[in-house]
Amino acid sequence: MKVLVIGYVWPEPRSSAAGYRMLSLLEAFRQQNWAVTYASPAERSIHRADLPALGIEEASINLNCSSFDQFIQALKPDIVMFDRFMMEEQFGWRVERYCPDALRLLDTEDLSCLRHARHHISKQTQQPCLEVPSDVLFGEHAKREVAAILRSDLTLMISPAEIDLLQNTFRVDSSLLHECPFMMTALPSASTETLPGHDQRKDFCMIGNFRHAPNWDAVLWMHHTIWPLIRKQLPGAQLNVYGAYPPPKANQLHNPAKGFNIKGWAECVDDVMRQSRINLAPLRFGAGLKGKLVDALACGTPSVTTSVGAEGMAGSQAWPQPIAETPEAFAEQAVALYRNQSQWLDAQQEGFRLYSDRFLFAPNAKRLIARLNELRHSLHQHRLQNFTGAMLRHHSMKSTQYMAQWIEAKNRNASRDD
Repeated sequence: MKVLVIGYVWPEPRSSAAGYRMLSLLEAFRQQNWAVTYASPAERSIHRADLPALGIEEASINLNCSSFDQFIQALKPDIVMFDRFMMEEQFGWRVERYCPDALRLLDTEDLSCLRHARHHISKQTQQPCLEVPSDVLFGEHAKREVAAILRSDLTLMISPAEIDLLQNTFRVDSSLLHECPFMMTALPSASTETLPGHDQRKDFCMIGNFRHAPNWDAVLWMHHTIWPLIRKQLPGAQLNVYGAYPPPKANQLHNPAKGFNIKGWAECVDDVMRQSRINLAPLRFGAGLKGKLVDALACGTPSVTTSVGAEGMAGSQAWPQPIAETPEAFAEQAVALYRNQSQWLDAQQEGFRLYSDRFLFAPNAKRLIARLNELRHSLHQHRLQNFTGAMLRHHSMKSTQYMAQWIEAKNRNASRDD
């Protein structure tokens, strides 16, 4: 069987959680001995994964260009996965036209319309934003994203909270959604015993790609408001802030005298986490699941986060580590966890249990592959039951198609004029 993944970007597993989640999906496909091709219109980054070394073909494709039509007709994939809804908008109609029998799979990474709506509210309140009024949520971004979900045969959702939102607020049928959290390697049985203990660790850490708006906002909130409160109680404390692509404005926050250290790129996230006593994730907005929290669980590093950070992480259970919404409460929780070895050990052990219950590769990959195989064998009936999706493909995809063809014609005429 052939799988084509149309990527918004080339996966960078050492730069973002989205990057290593994409690699785990590709690995799930490869373990079935499926032939996998990863294609993207993005520029190839220097930090991208070496996909050919993993047995995955690479292909560069162009937006608004009929060259993709020849490409997909030659490839003849059985499954096409769109990496985020923008890729479904761009290429979905071409896939449907030239490979109508291919299963169309959408991976949202996170529900970006929810992230954007929360960002809007958080800018007004300067507080963590979990609940979003309908008049803010139901904007153009949501209409586009939910339309792409309805047009797809199946959408992978990383967070159960977002599945609930899609089903109960946007009225998306459950048959179109599949929960697929981070799929991680199992913890070696000896690793939890050999990890550095409370007294062998020191300092706080933060980590996250600086290009991701929630992460940059978290750094600013920590620098301006929360960290001074922590330093007041722990005068010698150090915070090491890691993340890919730090801009000059981030480096300007570097201030060792105040214990606020911008470290930039982390060669190995696990090393950073294992050396740190506490992971801080003061997220005021965002969506999906937080890779930084999953990494911390695996490394036995307790975290302090907000309700936004903890959302969906523990499934139907409660997040087992401290949650705080205000700067004062956040600083209080961070200092208490830093000082109290017994509380720290309890949080660590609960974190190990959650990681093993929720985020292991084998059971999650097995459920995903079973769902895809089941859907492929009942695809015709499945599509008959999704009349709304068929209606959207009939109408809205025509506008997308004609816009793409107009841009292509315009670009072709411009090249002739040159």
